[in-house]
Amino acid sequence: MKSKNEIIGKTTQNRWYAGSVFIKPNRKSEFKQLDGADIKFFEQVVGKSHVLQSESDLESLNEDWMGKYRGNSKVAVRPKTTEEVSKLLAYCNEHRIAVVPQGGNTGLVGGSVPVHDELILSMSRMNEIRSFDSVSGVLVADAGSILHNVDEYLMERDHIFPLDLGAKGSCHIGGNVSTNAGGIRFLRYGSLHGNVLGLEVVLANGEILNALSTLRKDNTGYDVKQLFIGSEGSLGVITAVSVLCPPRPKSVNVVFLAVSSFEKCQQIMTAAKQQLGEILSAYEFLDDLSFQMVLDVHKDRVRNPLPSQASTPFYVLFETHGSNQDHDKSKVDSFLEYLVESGLIEDGVVSQDESQAKSLWFIRESVPESINKTGKVYKYDISIPVAKMYDIVLDIRERLAKVHPDARVSGYGHMGDSNLHLNICEPAYTSETLNIVEPYVYEWTSSVGGSISAEHGIGVMKPNHLHYSKSPVAIEVMKGLKRSLDPNGILNPYKTVPL
Repeated sequence: MKSKNEIIGKTTQNRWYAGSVFIKPNRKSEFKQLDGADIKFFEQVVGKSHVLQSESDLESLNEDWMGKYRGNSKVAVRPKTTEEVSKLLAYCNEHRIAVVPQGGNTGLVGGSVPVHDELILSMSRMNEIRSFDSVSGVLVADAGSILHNVDEYLMERDHIFPLDLGAKGSCHIGGNVSTNAGGIRFLRYGSLHGNVLGLEVVLANGEILNALSTLRKDNTGYDVKQLFIGSEGSLGVITAVSVLCPPRPKSVNVVFLAVSSFEKCQQIMTAAKQQLGEILSAYEFLDDLSFQMVLDVHKDRVRNPLPSQASTPFYVLFETHGSNQDHDKSKVDSFLEYLVESGLIEDGVVSQDESQAKSLWFIRESVPESINKTGKVYKYDISIPVAKMYDIVLDIRERLAKVHPDARVSGYGHMGDSNLHLNICEPAYTSETLNIVEPYVYEWTSSVGGSISAEHGIGVMKPNHLHYSKSPVAIEVMKGLKRSLDPNGILNPYKTVPL
C-alpha cells in the first residue's frame, strides 16, 4: 500500500453539487428522451394517476433531501406490483430509456435521484408485508415498505428488524438492502448481507428473478442475491425482501457518557466488549461540536441529559439488549462503577425507562439532520481503524482553518464497527473547499487501509474514487457484472461503477 505522502495531492475532475459551479457527468446520447408514446405505455401499465409529470410532483423526487444533488426528470412512475415493474423495465430496456429506482430518497451520495432526465421508478406503492413466520423470525415484505412501519409491525409480534437508522421514518427496506445500509444495530446484529435470506429482483430486461428464499441454509451454487445487496439499483430493481428478524429484547439499557478524550472512548469500548459481552448491542460516539449543534437546533426538545450539564470533547452512547433486566442492569451498573473508579468518564446517565432511552437515542440520531440545518454539508462516510478514526477530523479541521476559519468540522459515528461520519459545514458549497477536501479525504482513508464508503454506498458521488478502496481487478469484475446483467446500461446510470 502506498504511504499517505505518496498519494495525497492528486486532483479529480468529477464535481457535481446542486446549485453550484460543479459539473455533473455528461448525459449519454444513447438514452432516449421520453415522448407521448412512452407516457401512454406507462399509463397503461400503472394507471394515469400514477404517472407523475407536474413540476410540483417531481420536485422532491428530483432532488435529494440535503439539496445537494438534483436531476431534471420529467416523469415518475409508481408501480404497485412486481409484474408492473417487469413490464416497465422490459419496455425501457427495449427503447433505451434510462431508469433511476427510488425508495425513500434518504441517501447521502446521490444514488436515488436522477442525474439528468432518467425515468424515476418510485417504489412507494409497493409497501405490503407479505408474510411473517413467528417461529423462524422470517419476514417477507415489499421493497417499498417503510422501515419504521416494518419495525412497528414486528414489535407487535415481539421481534425487531435487524437494522435501525435515523431515517427510519421515511427510508424503504428495499433501498436499505440495495445500499447495504449499516445503522446503529450493526454491532449486535451484523450486516444485511447476513440477515437477508432472499430477494425478488426485476432485471434490466424485465425478467423476474425469484430468489425469495426464507431458508437460512441453502448451499446450491452461487448465492446470486448477494449481487444485488449493495449494488444500488445498478444491476436490478429489488421488489421484495426476505429478512431474518431477531426476537425483541426484553431488557434494554441506554447509557450516555461524557468523556475527556478519544483515547478514553476507545478504552471504554474495549472494556464494554469485555464486561458486557453478549448484551452489548450498540456503541456510538459524537464530538462536542456535533452535540452542541443538536442542542441548538432542537433546543425546544433536547437538553443536556448529564446531571452536571458538563461539556466535554466527546460523548459515548451505548446500548444493551438482553432477556433479563435484573441481570443486564446489574452488569451495566458494575461496568459504570468500573468506569468511574478508573477515571474513564467525567459524567454519565442511564435510561430509567423507554421514554428516556428514546430521548438519549434522539440525540445521536438527530445529529445528521441538525448539522444539515446549520448550513451546506460535505458528508463523508468512511471506515477507518478505530485508533485513527478521529485523526482525520483533526487533520481536515486544520487544513480548512487556514482558508476557511469559520468551517465547522465534526465527527461522529458507529465506533463499534469503525464507521466515522465526517461532516464539514459551511454557508454554501464552494469549489475552493471541495478542492481542499477531495480527493484528500479518500487518499487519507486509503493510506490507513480504510474504505471510502462504510455504509452510504457509492452513488454518483464516488465512482471515480472507487480505486482508493478497490483494486483494478475488482473494478473490472464490477464492470463485467454490470455489462452482463444490464448490457444497455439503463439501470441507475452514471453511478456506483466508474464510467
